[in-house]
Amino acid sequence: MTYSLSALNQMEQSAFTDALGEIFEQTPTIAAQAWQQRPFESVEDLHQAMISIVQSMTSEQQLALICAHPDLGSKAKMADASVKEQAGVGLDRLSPEEYERFHQLNERYKAQFGFPFIVAVKNHTKDSILEAFVTRLEHSQSAEMQTAIAEISQIAYFRLIQQVTS
Repeated sequence: MTYSLSALNQMEQSAFTDALGEIFEQTPTIAAQAWQQRPFESVEDLHQAMISIVQSMTSEQQLALICAHPDLGSKAKMADASVKEQAGVGLDRLSPEEYERFHQLNERYKAQFGFPFIVAVKNHTKDSILEAFVTRLEHSQSAEMQTAIAEISQIAYFRLIQQVTS
């Protein structure tokens, strides 16, 4: 459902949270906290308020946010937005060989870093996602946490601009 920024600015906290609770995968508390910063002048202003909340989270809370995201190319149950985003680059139509490659990389990544590989798929193709996997496996734990949060922020922005009109 699409909402106007004006309507969001006038909503009660529970309605606002219901409307925007899935912007950050399975973490509606971010929307609930952002509500307190109304009114928002633009979608970018709303996004920045939400990003500030994420940045102020403890490392454990940020890790929980990262872990709320599904593996790329997985057949696991995931939020509708994730299903659409992954389908947009063909991750719902992987050949058996591609599926196996994604599965192996997901498992290797999780074993190395302790959380799923996160990438804003709208910025990528299947091939560039695979390249990013290989490149990012060379990073440190702290660099990957920062990268995951940056990618989540980009995903949230894409979701907001689809769901909120000025």
